[in-house]
Formats: sequence, C-alpha cells, structure tokens
Amino acid sequence: MTSNSTSIDLAPPAQHAEPAGQPIISVRDLVHRYQDRTALNGVSFDVRPAELFGLLGPNGSGKTTLFRILSTLMVPTSGSATIAGFDAVHQPGAVRRHIGVVFQAQSVDLKLTAYENLWHQGHLYGLRGSELKTRINEILTRVGLLDRSADRVETFSGGMQRRIELAKGLLHHPEVLLLDEPTTGLDPGARRDLWQYLQILRDQERVSVIVTTHLMEEAERCDRLAILNEGNLVALGTPEALTREIGGDVILLEAREPQALADSIRNKFQVDATVMDNQVRLEIEMDIASFPMWSKPSPEKSSRSA
Repeated sequence: MTSNSTSIDLAPPAQHAEPAGQPIISVRDLVHRYQDRTALNGVSFDVRPAELFGLLGPNGSGKTTLFRILSTLMVPTSGSATIAGFDAVHQPGAVRRHIGVVFQAQSVDLKLTAYENLWHQGHLYGLRGSELKTRINEILTRVGLLDRSADRVETFSGGMQRRIELAKGLLHHPEVLLLDEPTTGLDPGARRDLWQYLQILRDQERVSVIVTTHLMEEAERCDRLAILNEGNLVALGTPEALTREIGGDVILLEAREPQALADSIRNKFQVDATVMDNQVRLEIEMDIASFPMWSKPSPEKSSRSA
C-alpha cells in the first residue's frame, strides 16, 4: 500500500520534559474572549501523569474553547497552557507530538478501510514502512478491531467507528489524549466499552486522558473533575469530594409549566424546588437512586447536573 500524503509541519521529536511527579498539563490564568463575550475567565488547574481528568459543564461553559486551546487550534487572549513542559502557544509543534486528539465531529474516512485510515494518519506524523505497519497492527489489536482491518469503516457500528477515532489519536504514542464529548451518539453498551478502554489506557499505558462532557454519570468515572460554568472554574476535585461538598444531588427538570411543576413537587415530596427560566432545580440530600419517583410517567425531560 502506498500513499502520497505530506507530513504536517511538526517540530523535531522532542525529549520528554516532565520529571516524575510534575503535572503533565498546567493551565494558568487562561482567558479567552470572543469580541464582547468572555469564554474563559482566568482558569487555572493541573493534570497529573496517568490521570483520567474530566472537564464538566453545560453548553456554553467554556469546555470547547479550553479543549481547542489545549489541542493548539486556538490561541488564548492571555494566560498559558503547557503540555509535557511545552507551551501550547509558542511551541505548538512540540505539543502536537505529545498529544492525541479525538474531536466530537467524525474524522475517519468512511470509504477507506480501518487499516487505510491509520496508514494515512501515520504518514501525517512521519511514520513509514515496517514501523508504521507494526504500530497499526498493535493499535488495532488494542482497540479490538484487528480482524476488521481490511473492512471499510462505513460498515462499522458507531462504537466501532469511535474506536478507530481513538486508534488514530493514539497511533504516535502520545502521552496525553484529548477527547471532546467522545460518547456523543453512542448507545449505552458502546459508551461503557469506551470508558473501560480509557481506564485501560490510564492504568496500563500511563496515558493522561482529558475528557469533556456534560453528563454527570460520565464525570463520576474520572479521577478528578474541573467544573466550568460561564467561563469560570467553579469547582475542582475528585467526584467523591465534590459530591460531599455539594451535599447531595442536583436535579434539573425542563418543563412547559415550571412553576406548576415546582409547586406540585413541594406539596407531594416536601422538598425545595426552585424555578430558573424553564427549569425546576432540586437539591436532594440523598443519592439520586433513592429519590422517590412520581407514580405516573412524566413527559418532562430531566438531567443530572453538578
């Protein structure tokens, strides 16, 4: 198999600059503005080596902007972000050699086979010949798709296509894997398999994994969380510590008549219900699994929030 792909402009192979015990990612006073709107407002945190780290927040919280800055696609207004000791603004080529990126939008070519997708990806990182062939076989084995290497990706399920996305991001042995809403569009089984694989990456290959999500059940699988809201870092810690700090579960219910729903909840369950826009907010001093449910099915949508 041959390819005419041209390698992207990357810095020469960089030596690993992070001594043991130092953060693999360090974000300091990061600010980004879109004209008159502030997307990030002085965000600071560290990510440790071999850590599964979550960026949690609702839409518009600044997660995507932060993700783009860490993946060297965007330059912040001020502040700094370093990965493996290299500055994301001033040394983007060196940073790219240390990171793998899996975007929310699909990046695989459906008309190519799994092997061909990885072959072209390897050329972008300067991999060639037997080294590339060996690495492709290794990574396809790791994601459980070696037996489908000659099949077109368009014949794969959504979960299998996502595994090819992961394989592309991991092909060049990055120390850091960045994933933007990686379970979007996946069924529960494929979502569970993906998170199991991320934990294997952390435990067996010592890869630091950064995941953006707005789903609390996914955030609970992370070692630590940074919770963003309207561009501000509002909480940082382990899921267990943050749950203790909050003191219970927060439930948001979207309703056509939120005030009527809030009044009904207060009367029936004797809990405080606050109306915000078209949502009813509940703070429950117990695990959500033990909270009593309405006797009749409700058409309203509910979501669990941090």
